[in-house]
Amino acid sequence: MQNFVFENRTKILFGRGMERQVGEEARRFATKILLHHSGGHVVRSGLLDKVKDSLKAAGVQWVELGGVQPNPRLSLVYEGIRLCRNEKIGLILAVGGGSVIDSAKAIAAGVPYAGDVWDFYDGKGSPSEALPVATVLTIPAAGSEASPSSVITDERGPWKRGLTAECLRPVFSILNPELTFSLPPYQTACGIVDMLAHIMERYFTREDHVELTDRLCEVTMKTIVRNAPVVIHDPTNYHARAEIMWAGTIAHNDLLGTGRVGDWATHMIEHEISALYDIAHGAGLAIVFPAWMEYNLQVDVRRFARFAEEVFGVDGLFYDPEQTARQGILRLKEFYRSIGLAPSLREADIPTDKIPEMARRAVIMGPIGAYRRLDASDVEAILRLAAR
Repeated sequence: MQNFVFENRTKILFGRGMERQVGEEARRFATKILLHHSGGHVVRSGLLDKVKDSLKAAGVQWVELGGVQPNPRLSLVYEGIRLCRNEKIGLILAVGGGSVIDSAKAIAAGVPYAGDVWDFYDGKGSPSEALPVATVLTIPAAGSEASPSSVITDERGPWKRGLTAECLRPVFSILNPELTFSLPPYQTACGIVDMLAHIMERYFTREDHVELTDRLCEVTMKTIVRNAPVVIHDPTNYHARAEIMWAGTIAHNDLLGTGRVGDWATHMIEHEISALYDIAHGAGLAIVFPAWMEYNLQVDVRRFARFAEEVFGVDGLFYDPEQTARQGILRLKEFYRSIGLAPSLREADIPTDKIPEMARRAVIMGPIGAYRRLDASDVEAILRLAAR
């Protein structure tokens, strides 16, 4: 087990009606905030009005910035930075899913920074300070509500890049499973794949003697897999939604990665697919992760066999660890299909002609991954497997 420092300042307010407390919580940090959202569903559902009523009752003023898109855009981040500076904003409240929260974090990092906030995403530095960010979560998926990470797309490339800095971790997040009842099945499924991938990125490690976090990872993945079909077919099942929502937070709040070295190559490969084809992040991960597993199977076949047995219940009587591991990959693909997502480029109708370009882009800042270091030829091979 590696040495580690675990720090998580995010206060979680979980359960029915918790969004009514947003004004009181926000007032602890600022009397004037940026209210950041995507528009659309949060407006139509009445959630945004509830948030505004709570803010008003607490004496908190707000400036509103909507329009966040999936794979959030740098151009809107620039607009948010300008607004925050001009209006002397003290807190950014993100109402929505991971894209809104990621956009809010980028704005928060950019406000006190004299340069271009894209510098941080382009690997030219890391922010040491940021405006506080808070969230009202509507889509369990990215885990951004309790993580220090943000992913932004620069339309000029297009480039999709991530940033991790402790100052970006939200100060509080409100999680009411009822707010997820009206999510379309596709969004629910993409979120499930995303949170599962966050755990797998940590689970597939070369680090020994991590029994506790191995078991924590396995039970969290099993909880997601068990409850996924329930929320797809019975979207107003509060208890299943609650399990999925809390699992999404635990998947990416850094607890499951303590003492371990995670990989993250799959995320970086997927970023190139969604940057070029603008697909949902979870849909891209469903395509890439089984191929990454197949390509890396021989690095530690017993870990892949353990994943198959513990998460998908593959019968250990296969005796042959490689066959057990391969059966686990097949069951992972079957799981993705069962919730409505395609586990290959072909099934997702994504062209394969840009595979070499995607491979080059994925490693433009150097080899990726920790489980196994990957260069452009490795990434291309993984994408070829994902094309089948």
